Amino acid sequence: MPAKTKKSKKNELSLFDAQVPTKALVDEVESAFLEYAMSVIVSRALPDVRDGLKPVHRRILWAMHDAGIRSDRPFVKSARVIGDVMGRYHPHGDQSIYEALVRMGQHFSLSLPLIDPHGNFGSPNDPAAAMRYTECRLSLVADQLLRDIDEDTVDFVDNFDASQLEPVVLPSRIPNILINGSQGIAVGIATNIPPHNPIEVIKAAIYLIDHEEATSKELAKIIKGPDFPTGATILGTDGINDMYSKGRGSIRVRGEHILEESKGKTSIVITSVPYQTSIESIAEKAAEAVESGTISGVKDIRNESGQGQTRLVIDCKLGTDASVVLNNLYKHTTLQSSIPVNMIALVDGVPQTLNLDDMLRAWVTHQVEVIRRRSAFRLEKAQARCHIVEGLVRAVDMIDAIIKTIRASKDRSVARTKLMTGKFAFSEIQANHILDLALGRLTELGQKELALELKALNKEIKELNALLKSPAKVRELIKTDLEEYMGTLVAPRRTKIEKQDSGELSTTALIAEEDLVVNVSARNYVRAIPANSKASKITGTKDRDAIESVYELTSLNSLLVVSNLGRAYRIPCYELPKDRLGAVSAMVSFSSGEKPVGIIDIDNIEAIALVTNKGGIKKIDAQVLQEIATRKDGVVCAKLASGEAIVSASEVHEDKDHQMVMVTRSGQGIRFLLSDVRSTSRTAGTVRAMKVKNDDEVIASISVYEDDDCVITTNKGYAKRMHINSLTLQSRGGTGMKAMRIQPSRGLVVDMCIALGDETTFLTETTSSDCATTVIALQDREGSGAKVKGLTGTIIGVSPVADTV
Repeated sequence: MPAKTKKSKKNELSLFDAQVPTKALVDEVESAFLEYAMSVIVSRALPDVRDGLKPVHRRILWAMHDAGIRSDRPFVKSARVIGDVMGRYHPHGDQSIYEALVRMGQHFSLSLPLIDPHGNFGSPNDPAAAMRYTECRLSLVADQLLRDIDEDTVDFVDNFDASQLEPVVLPSRIPNILINGSQGIAVGIATNIPPHNPIEVIKAAIYLIDHEEATSKELAKIIKGPDFPTGATILGTDGINDMYSKGRGSIRVRGEHILEESKGKTSIVITSVPYQTSIESIAEKAAEAVESGTISGVKDIRNESGQGQTRLVIDCKLGTDASVVLNNLYKHTTLQSSIPVNMIALVDGVPQTLNLDDMLRAWVTHQVEVIRRRSAFRLEKAQARCHIVEGLVRAVDMIDAIIKTIRASKDRSVARTKLMTGKFAFSEIQANHILDLALGRLTELGQKELALELKALNKEIKELNALLKSPAKVRELIKTDLEEYMGTLVAPRRTKIEKQDSGELSTTALIAEEDLVVNVSARNYVRAIPANSKASKITGTKDRDAIESVYELTSLNSLLVVSNLGRAYRIPCYELPKDRLGAVSAMVSFSSGEKPVGIIDIDNIEAIALVTNKGGIKKIDAQVLQEIATRKDGVVCAKLASGEAIVSASEVHEDKDHQMVMVTRSGQGIRFLLSDVRSTSRTAGTVRAMKVKNDDEVIASISVYEDDDCVITTNKGYAKRMHINSLTLQSRGGTGMKAMRIQPSRGLVVDMCIALGDETTFLTETTSSDCATTVIALQDREGSGAKVKGLTGTIIGVSPVADTV
């Protein structure tokens, strides 16, 4: 047994003695993430601008081409193709590969499908059958993408395990990136290129070949816009212009419909849907909206689609406005949708945002390279064959000497050597072909065939040399190929384009116009009742309120609410409660201490006048307030000073006789023409209407005419009726005159209203009391009022009772 040798400690290596490289964690994370991001961007998610394909799609097409599963061959199981692709070129999940293959075969996803499908390849709402059930082969369009790939037109690289070669890009003899579009999400980058009409794209490519300096604007005259396989209508051209000029934009797309009338009822029939939207999802969303009450007037929804036809029938109830139902479908379903466009593709392996001419120009440049490489390949092949044929032709002329030499040779190697030397001087390639020459070629016919072949080869070589030396001829050849292929296409435009964008649906477009009777109570409660309803004749307010105003409006009109803090709120009439009176304060977002002081029909007046407790007044044109949004937090309608508050808001009619009457707590009043007050902007402050003493304040105002009467009341229930003309007409800004003589035992003035109608209501904090207007004592401005019979408690307001019939 050999003795054990003792190892020297000097030669021993310890794991802990090895040098371990160090690197900052942030640097390592940044480096790793960058590598991952670039791998996703370049190798997975983004298409190449030259062929419009991502790696997985390119590998599927190449694998099928290489396996002979072409358009003129029988179908094969999809599972076989997926296994071949995954095993040879794309070592990722089989399901993701199958999904990519399925999409290339769906007529509703691509303008020109690249896969010829057999079996259930799915629908916009349903997935395809499993790969073991379906079959596929390349389509005729895929043949155009792969055409000439065997003639050294593109570069090949090793696959993932260096066992196979795969193309870096396909020759793509048509502009596939625009025709079929592409979608993908990478790391921090997303692309969404919509499909286009093949004939339009090819015509634009031909135009670019003829006009090398063509701009996107010129090309956009040929390519009108995206052409989706599902049809539909593009609304407006702004998004298209942005997409073609900047490489990004947003396109609003709306499904198409027809109206069918039957027995007085209208049915909306949806005949096409936006791209990547299913008729089933639209029907489902519509049914949910009808069930929840979001969409009204729908009787039934039926999906009658089938046999490649889209048909969703929506039956409207009798008397329903179909246009309102349709607008609600646009609003609440995907029947109308916006498609974001982001035309990002790989250019020389780098992601770039491309406009229209960038994309087409990159494709034309690729085609020039493909034709150049193909021509060089064919030239080399023709020259090699020509060299052989020349040797054969010369050999036939001296065939007797060649035969004698061959017979005298010991073996083939010696014979080849003799043919390469001496009087023969053939090349090695020529000598080999002479040795393989069939005796049948020695006939007269065979000699003629060789002569004709040589002539044809010389002609081909001449043409190929001329082609390689002339970029113009290369471009002309590309153009000719495109024209020939375009002649085989039948591809009418499926997506319509409207010049104007009618897709912005205003609220009024979603509401059916309905006549309403709107009641406004003295305590700022409102209700909107259909005019044809019996309930519109009488509105009950119980015993604590009274109807102060009645407006005959439609559901498309609005009420304006003005608060004491100088803010305005617009409430659409279709949002008003119909079954009972509702508090305005519950319909808007009042801040602390804020309360309504006026509710006005804003659609049927010229202006409003706001009066403050400090004697200020402001007039605003109604149009300014009609345009404010229906935001619940309102907008400023008057700039107020510290301690200043709005006490009333009145309608203003633009005629010279319309007047304003104001009264203070101490009974001081003033009357002046509203034409003395000019209209100001919404955020402007007030101007002086009346000089008010420091211990006094304005408590009410009304807009009137000279022949009107008013009712003034105190907090202790003393009231009087007075002719307006009892107050002298003055200029605004003065101190006014006595409107009611105040006696301490009878209280202070708390409110004033116009004497309108047969009854007037007096309000306390919790109750209301009606009395005949004529019962209220008629007095001049010096009168101190008379006790109103039946009034108890502290009076806080007075209001006319409107005629509700």
